[in-house]
Amino acid sequence: MGVSLKDVAQRAGVSIKTVSNVVNNYPHVTPQMRARVQQAIDELGYRPNLTARHLRKGRTGIIAFAVPELGNPYFAELAGAVIDAAAVHDYTVLVDHTAGLREREVLVSQEFRAHVIDGLILSPIHLENEDLLARQESSPLVLLGEREYEAPYDQIAIDNVAAARTAVRHLLDLGRRRIAFLGSRTSRERRPAHLRLRGWREEHAAAGLRPDENLVVATEGYGRADGAAAMAELLERGERPDAVFAYNDLIALGAMRTLTERGLEVPADVAVVGFDDIEESRYGAVTLTTVSPDKPAIARLAVDRLVERLAGGTLSEPQRIRPGYRLIVRESTRTRRTGA
Repeated sequence: MGVSLKDVAQRAGVSIKTVSNVVNNYPHVTPQMRARVQQAIDELGYRPNLTARHLRKGRTGIIAFAVPELGNPYFAELAGAVIDAAAVHDYTVLVDHTAGLREREVLVSQEFRAHVIDGLILSPIHLENEDLLARQESSPLVLLGEREYEAPYDQIAIDNVAAARTAVRHLLDLGRRRIAFLGSRTSRERRPAHLRLRGWREEHAAAGLRPDENLVVATEGYGRADGAAAMAELLERGERPDAVFAYNDLIALGAMRTLTERGLEVPADVAVVGFDDIEESRYGAVTLTTVSPDKPAIARLAVDRLVERLAGGTLSEPQRIRPGYRLIVRESTRTRRTGA
């Protein structure tokens, strides 16, 4: 039989209520009493029943995190960060996969698992404003990712335009002038590819240059194969760039493979910058320069916001929160050292 609150209370010589106050981290317990109870907890190996605690509050203790593609390393890494952030609040995370399909994103956002979860963190791709405005569920929803919505929900995303400009500025500072953008889309303007493409254009203009739109290549998806095909298309059109800014790291890695197969060196012939700072970007034959969103901060902000909404605190109106990012310069944009 497990250790109970009563057992801890007897060991510490205090009331069960005092032990409960310590376990629940209530502020009105004196430091001396807290230390006394904590010592008894440690000695007995007491573990609180989190399920019972959540049920007393009318909660399940589970939040959902829905992503478009679990096979994409960025979302896998972000899911890990969300799980870590939720654990701080004693929440378990249910990870869902929408495949980036609008109907599945609508289904998730309308809480088809409402009896299971307390709230939802959603990274949508094709969900539209009208879908969110039609949402009738009252449980908290936090939106992640670069889609921008005019809807009454907290949204957490880095500034894609500014981040893209940082990447392009780096390439321009290296003297590169034929900078391709791989990964554009033909759909709506406020999706992330359009925002990063906008940053590509704005930074050229800020440098007094006219961007060559022939160096912009749309892709069907956001994977390695898409990047490889986009790079091949560009070269076969005779539009060889001296640099590439890719929508994400996977596209960048695919592009680098094509460049190698065509006998071109990275970065000597073509410098490459990606976006996301996935683990793979650090361990290739040529490590990848990339824009690194602060994934732990994104996860922490999302979970904290959701938990605060669940607690019913006096939060402000829904906000658009901008976590940080940084450019990590690696071998794909700098000459590797030779010799000792």
